[in-house]
Amino acid sequence: MAETGSKRRKMGEERRKADAKKTTDWPLIKPKPNLQVTHLKDSHLFTVQNFFTSAESKAFVKIAESMGFTHQGSLGPTKGEAYRDNDRIRGKVAVGLNPNIRFYRYKVGQRFGRHIDESVDLGEGKRTHYTLLIYLSGGSKQKTKGVQSNVGDSSSEPLVGGETVFYGSRNGIVAEVAPTEGMALLHIHGDMSMLHEARNVTKGIKYVFRSDVAFA
Repeated sequence: MAETGSKRRKMGEERRKADAKKTTDWPLIKPKPNLQVTHLKDSHLFTVQNFFTSAESKAFVKIAESMGFTHQGSLGPTKGEAYRDNDRIRGKVAVGLNPNIRFYRYKVGQRFGRHIDESVDLGEGKRTHYTLLIYLSGGSKQKTKGVQSNVGDSSSEPLVGGETVFYGSRNGIVAEVAPTEGMALLHIHGDMSMLHEARNVTKGIKYVFRSDVAFA
């Protein structure tokens, strides 16, 4: 009995060490001087090119594949208008990211239907108000060579499709954003969220890093 208990404690300790090691395996992100912001709808929707380098994007794809993915269905839009303009975050300051980091992988034929993103209360006076998406594949730099996964040869194919599309109050298209490796897309969410969707991927694989910007 004592020997069995000792083995269990040893296994538990090894597991804790392995888990601790995993937290140090995140790729290092270098500061980028002179990043350019492109506004697609005033301050509610904008992109930042080259937010991640190609090497950083590929490193995150490798991490994401090692962690694995689970299939999730899309959330439907809320009743009524999805876009409601107000000044809820006026006077607040961005203080960090939602620690709930997510990775999305879209294979050929996969999409995320029209939906809105909800604001999250993080406690201590912090609440998220912007969705942060960083495309890890797409554009002319898309190839993800060296990524070991079970996704087949399509991981090295150029990405076609997978655009993020935003709709206004009358379901007119406000913006269409094509995935580009390393590009960040930020859009306001919660009460001011625009209805949006991720279109079908028709070739290659779309990888996305997702978090939320918190304000206080």
